[in-house]
Amino acid sequence: MSFFAPERLWLLIGVAVLAIAYVLVQGRRSRYAVRFTSMELLDVVAPNRPGWRRHLPAISFLLALATLVVAYAQPSIEDRVPRERATVVMALDVSLSMEADDVDPNRFEAAKTAAINFVGLIPEKINLGLVVFDGVARVQVAPTTDRQLMVDAIQRLELGESTAIGEAIFASLDAITSVPPDEEGTIPPARVVLMSDGVTQQGRPNEDASEEALTRGIPVSTISFGTPFGQIVYEEPGQAPQLVDVPVDQEQLRAIADVTGGTFFTAESAGELEQVYNDIGSSVGFVTADREITHWFVAGAIALLALTAILSLAFFSRLP
Repeated sequence: MSFFAPERLWLLIGVAVLAIAYVLVQGRRSRYAVRFTSMELLDVVAPNRPGWRRHLPAISFLLALATLVVAYAQPSIEDRVPRERATVVMALDVSLSMEADDVDPNRFEAAKTAAINFVGLIPEKINLGLVVFDGVARVQVAPTTDRQLMVDAIQRLELGESTAIGEAIFASLDAITSVPPDEEGTIPPARVVLMSDGVTQQGRPNEDASEEALTRGIPVSTISFGTPFGQIVYEEPGQAPQLVDVPVDQEQLRAIADVTGGTFFTAESAGELEQVYNDIGSSVGFVTADREITHWFVAGAIALLALTAILSLAFFSRLP
């Protein structure tokens, strides 16, 4: 917990002084108390002495004062606040290697399910875009706040041959530039989230795309999805089907994240991919901000003051 006006906490010294004064007054009162020579007579004169309980109203009152001082210092806690305006472009690999069933039911279906869940994590005011890539990259959905449009596009995805990760990054950057600045001319923050299981085989190199993203100040977070043991059945016209190994390649995706200032993730199961998207959603969809909680302490002080009144009526038949 922190405070917007911590200098006001010095007023707690005043509360401490009152507490000390109360203790001193009680000590002085006990020294000058009337002394009875007969305990039986004392019981007749004051049969229901509050004893130590007489201090409870004072303790409650001092706690209420201390709570009010803390409230006056405007306490706050860190809280996650949805971003008002930002752009996130998802770039999804739809190459044939995504048919590998080393992830249940296969990489492609698991990736689509996780991507749809990710759409639901992002606050409504953030623009989401979708780029898909195999041998070429295509902007499937321009950045929009229409979540159903994103979900429908993900559900319709189909696989194609080859992989062009560099082109996917360039297409994502172009999609981001289509989002207009705000009323003050400020370009909204943006990020690319790229998921793939392979290596670039066509198009511009990853290095060129990474440098362009760095120049534009747009981090690219990458997800390497799949295991080293993936295989697919590949058929060429006029030839017998072949079993082809399609292990993931982490190094290329790690390099992209390192160069652009993004974060690199690995996922070898549908559950791990879900967790990765959850983590990314928390980082791109929300910011940490101080939220004032003065009202909590004001309510607590009111409750303590009410308790003080109740205790005073119960023990002394009067309000303090």
